[in-house]
Amino acid sequence: MTTTTEQAAEPTTLLRFATAGSVDDGKSTLVGRLLHDSKSVLADQLEAVERASASRGQDTPDLALLTDGLRAEREQGITIDVAYRYFATPRRRFILADTPGHVQYTRNMVTGASTAELTVILVDARNGVVEQTRRHAAIAALLRVPHVVLAVNKMDLVDYAEPVFAAIAEEFTAYATELGVPEVTTVPISALAGDNVVEPSAHMDWYGGPTVLEHLETVPVVGGAEGTLDTLPARLPVQYVIRPQTAEHPDYRGYAGQIAAGSFRVGQEVTVLSSGRTTRISGIDLLGVPVESARAPQSVTLLLEDDLDISRGDLIAPSQDAPAATQDVEATVCHVADRPLTEGHRVLLKHGTRTVKAVVKEIPSRLTLDDLSLHPRPGQLAANDIGRVVLRTAEPLPLDAYEVSRTTGAFILIDPADGSTLTAGMAGDSFASAKQVAEAATAQADEDGWDF
Repeated sequence: MTTTTEQAAEPTTLLRFATAGSVDDGKSTLVGRLLHDSKSVLADQLEAVERASASRGQDTPDLALLTDGLRAEREQGITIDVAYRYFATPRRRFILADTPGHVQYTRNMVTGASTAELTVILVDARNGVVEQTRRHAAIAALLRVPHVVLAVNKMDLVDYAEPVFAAIAEEFTAYATELGVPEVTTVPISALAGDNVVEPSAHMDWYGGPTVLEHLETVPVVGGAEGTLDTLPARLPVQYVIRPQTAEHPDYRGYAGQIAAGSFRVGQEVTVLSSGRTTRISGIDLLGVPVESARAPQSVTLLLEDDLDISRGDLIAPSQDAPAATQDVEATVCHVADRPLTEGHRVLLKHGTRTVKAVVKEIPSRLTLDDLSLHPRPGQLAANDIGRVVLRTAEPLPLDAYEVSRTTGAFILIDPADGSTLTAGMAGDSFASAKQVAEAATAQADEDGWDF
């Protein structure tokens, strides 16, 4: 494959990305085309797809079947669950999440994009930007996904017309900019025919940008997810307290967990939250071997100089960068359950390794996707609604602002009756950088007394 980009990614870098779009925009076909044309499909997988396609009366393999693995998905021709696929090229390794397009499965798009560093949003060239396109762009902005690619698909059905692509690209870019999306790359493609997916299109000589795969291979990821996490203030949610009580280690007490962000070193002063007690790190064990330092996302055991009361759910952080613990949580949320979220709703809030009781005190606003205005005091959030909530927790929680850390600023709300997930939450105001939303919020603050 020839490339128009001189910058080559390091072979060891990893990119996590998700696909999104409205129903029948061709997400699974795009993913199948990426896997097929990049030679990432095993022969027996391709043969299975060919057999399944022939049984449905299709003359050519339906590449969407490479990701639509559930029986219901194959029968209905839609994506229901998030399909994760792993593949690699000589330039980069990839973890992709093919997410559903149906409105009722938007919760799965939230799941797929929550850990993504890039989101590919597909648009049918015949339909342009629709409500679900705007919803997926809003979720990408809400989740602080650093890179967004708009893939205008089915260009073969509009005669590969440049004006059609240009109009859609301009409308989407303007909308994404209002949401505060930091970077949008637009690519005209035909996933079915393979135009501009892996190989450049011979039908669109007016387009001089990279193909989808070229962009995925070269988009900067700041040294990968690990490098990004390493620049944040250090956080270790305690998962397990280790006390072997053996003859070799009679007084061993370690606090094990995966470093969520930043790095720790021996001798560093740390604070345990939410108690607020301070101590120093006396040792770090990595895979049973003592080390001087460790960084995210390594799983380690920290040894501390003082014997403190620490249990699962506590958070260890450097004293100079420790977050403030609070029982009053203000957040932007995406409600994913069929049952509405209402004021007075009693829930469980899970943050890191800790789960506490909470109550929804207020729902100050709901985001209107069409014009990015805020509907004040909606009273409740229905499935797929994005809005602001105020929570009161039974115990103080050390949350970072989501705009500072996607890892320690995130939480979920759980139904205490059956354990189902109700809402995905982002502490702070994740739309603070969106000019129109901020202006609307300021106007409504005067009206309803809510301070954003």
